Amino acid sequence: MRRIPFLLTALVGLAIFSCSKTKNEEKMISTISKEAFGQLPDGQQADLYTLTNANGMTVNITNYGGIVTKLTAPDKNGQWADVVLGFDSLAPYLSGHPFFGALVGRYGNRIAKGKFKLNGQEYSLAINNGVNALHGGTKGFDKVIWKATEIKQDSVVGLQLEYTSKDMEEGYPGNLTVKVVYTLDNENALTIDYTATTDKPTVVNLTNHSYFNLTGLKRDILDHEVTLESDSIVPVDTTLIPTGKLRAVEGTPFDFRKATKISAGINKTEDEQIKAGGGYDHCWVLKRSGEGLVQFATVREPESGRVMEVFTTEPAVQFYTGNFLDGKLTGKGATYSKRFGFCLETEHYPDSPNQPQFPTTTLNPGETYKTTTKYKFSAK
Repeated sequence: MRRIPFLLTALVGLAIFSCSKTKNEEKMISTISKEAFGQLPDGQQADLYTLTNANGMTVNITNYGGIVTKLTAPDKNGQWADVVLGFDSLAPYLSGHPFFGALVGRYGNRIAKGKFKLNGQEYSLAINNGVNALHGGTKGFDKVIWKATEIKQDSVVGLQLEYTSKDMEEGYPGNLTVKVVYTLDNENALTIDYTATTDKPTVVNLTNHSYFNLTGLKRDILDHEVTLESDSIVPVDTTLIPTGKLRAVEGTPFDFRKATKISAGINKTEDEQIKAGGGYDHCWVLKRSGEGLVQFATVREPESGRVMEVFTTEPAVQFYTGNFLDGKLTGKGATYSKRFGFCLETEHYPDSPNQPQFPTTTLNPGETYKTTTKYKFSAK
């Protein structure tokens, strides 16, 4: 009879262990969920998708503009924090913002004076950045509702977004069919795959415009340590349009081949390029030995220990340090002041349609535009 209490205790303990194990296993499952995010003035509904991996990393994406509204990353103590600038509701995105987290197209970056020629025909675009066209126009891909499809696989969750840009939308020729797939894996990496096809010759340069701050939105990004695998930049004129030639980074404030704090060179206005951009707002040309996905950037925030590694198939990246943020926008309890976030916009060179010596951004019927970028997060 004395064995019964012991046996009961053992069975109860086993049951508790089994329940605990089940709960832990449930926590290790990647998930994706959907909720209403708000309504556009024309009545269209915007939704918000939450992607969570097995480690607890969370990425929020809305089908309005394909915007990444939230992305959490761990610090050296295992504490998670949001590391992208943005807002908690739809309204501020509709009121105007500097492309926080958005999908940018049909052409990311600048096109000189909003004009380019293709096969002998000149096309005119909206002038929305000084005397130039920027990021697809007045209503680019960042301001439309995308068709969203959830993705759930064993080790990843994702969101597929589709949009057809009509012929001559924002001045660009051809019906362009675009598909962008965000996937979150259990290595704390967010991968973005872009594909597009057209029925007429056109130009395409897609990117994501997330602003990162690895402090967890606590202060500016000047102490972030940046490494860029690049020997040269695309220098620009005073309107931030490429001069057409490359410039070596050696001996300049643009040399990030070794880990360097952003603050080290950002205010060296005796350099004409720093003066032109008001800091860093330039295209770095990646060092490549072939095609495929390569790592080109590592960013570390010393106090938190957060590290972001960036990989891409693209030939270049626009490194931008939030020089035009002015403190007028707030979100997530933070004031978005000058240099509060940085961008690493993987891309082809700015103004490529007007610079035949640059890698081409022309897409013809029968061809498929295809690029991939990956952002991976860890802590040291």
